Amino acid sequence: MPIEIRELQITATVQEDGNKPSSNAAAIVDSEAIVARCVEQVLEILKEKSER
Repeated sequence: MPIEIRELQITATVQEDGNKPSSNAAAIVDSEAIVARCVEQVLEILKEKSER
């Protein structure tokens, strides 16, 4: 029997503290690495779908 989710509630807590990156360069490198990993995963999924 399928389950249907009609409402999804997400709660997050944001805390501001002094642990900010010392430079924007580190943040840019981290975001570029995240984007690169996401692109890699999407391409892998598309490759798997095309092989079927």
